[in-house]
Amino acid sequence: MKEKSRFLQTPIEPFAVEAGSNAAEILGRMEKISFQGRNLATAHRVWQKMLADDVTIFLGMAGALSAGGLRLIVAHLISNRYVDCLVSTGANLYHDLHETRGQYHYIGSPHADDAALAEDGIDRVYDTYASEEEFISNDAWIAAFATSLEARPYTTREFLHLLGGHLWETTGRDGILTAAFRANVPIFCPAIADSSIGMGLSQARQNKPGTGYIDVIGDIVESANLIIRRPRTASVVLGGGTPKNFINQASVQAEFYSDKVGGHRYALQIVTDVPHFGGASGSSLEEAQSWGKLAADSPRVTVQSDATIALPFLASALAATAPPLLAKRTMPVFTLAGRVMTIDGQTVAHERFEDVNESAV
Repeated sequence: MKEKSRFLQTPIEPFAVEAGSNAAEILGRMEKISFQGRNLATAHRVWQKMLADDVTIFLGMAGALSAGGLRLIVAHLISNRYVDCLVSTGANLYHDLHETRGQYHYIGSPHADDAALAEDGIDRVYDTYASEEEFISNDAWIAAFATSLEARPYTTREFLHLLGGHLWETTGRDGILTAAFRANVPIFCPAIADSSIGMGLSQARQNKPGTGYIDVIGDIVESANLIIRRPRTASVVLGGGTPKNFINQASVQAEFYSDKVGGHRYALQIVTDVPHFGGASGSSLEEAQSWGKLAADSPRVTVQSDATIALPFLASALAATAPPLLAKRTMPVFTLAGRVMTIDGQTVAHERFEDVNESAV
C-alpha cells in the first residue's frame, strides 16, 4: 500500500451542533472546518497571541460599522485594552458621536423609496436610516466645540481626545470616543476631512477664523514615533480603507528612522474586498510583506467576511478566553491630555521623527 501523503494528516471534522455552546467553544470547533469559518477561528487564536505578547495593538476601523450597530463592541475592545490605538474613518466616529449624544440609527430597508426618504429628511445607509436634522445638529455641536478651543492646528489624535472628553462630560454615555478618552487610548483619523466631523470643523472655521485647523501630517509623524518608541506592533483591521493603510504606513515610516521596527509582528484583517482589483482594502497580508509592513514570520490571517457577522462572534469569544491574558498583559501607558503625547513616559513628537539610527551613532 502506498505510504500516506504528508499532506493528508489532519482530517476535516464536520461541525456538530451542541446546544448551549458559547462563542469560544464554537470557534474552537470551527478550527477543524474550512473556508472563512476556519479563518475566523484562526483570527481568534491570532488575537490571543497578540494579547500574550508584548506588542502595541492597532485597530483599524472602516465602513459604516458604527451606524451598523458595532460601536459598543469597539468601545468594549478599547475599555478592556484588547487594543491600544484606534485608527478610524471620520464617519465611524461621527456616527458614534451621534448615538452617544442620545440619538439613533433606525432599522430600514435597502428597497426603500429614496426620493420619499429625501423628502422626509431621512438619510439611508443600505438598510439603516438616520435623521438629517439630527446630523445637522451634530455638525453645529462639533463646530461650537471647535470654536471653544485655542485657535491653532491640532493633530487628529489631540483633537479627538479633547472631543471625547467633551462628549463624556456632556453626556456621560458609553461610546468609542468616550471609551478612548477614559482609557487614555489614542485615536487617529487620517481622512477626517472625508466625514461630517470635517464638515463641522469647516463650519467652525467659518464661524471663527483661525479655528478648525487639523494637522494630518503631524499624525504621520506622531504615529511613526509611537512605533519607534515601542517597535513591536500588531494590526487588527476591520474593513480596510484608509485606516488599514495608515497603520501599515506608520510601520514603514518608523522603520526608515529605526532599524528595530521590522513590520507588524501579528496581523489579522476582516475584509470584504478582494486583492485582484489592486485596491489597498482588499490587499493580502502577504502583499504587505513586500512593502515591509509585516514581519516575514508574523502569524496572520485574512477573514473574507462582513464585519457585522464576524466581529460580534469574535469579540464574544475573546470575552471568554482573553481575561487571563489581559490580567498579565503589559500594555503601553499613554498620556494624551497635552499637545505632546507620551507612551510609557517617553514623548511622542508630532513635529519631527525620532531618528534612533542617528542618535545611536
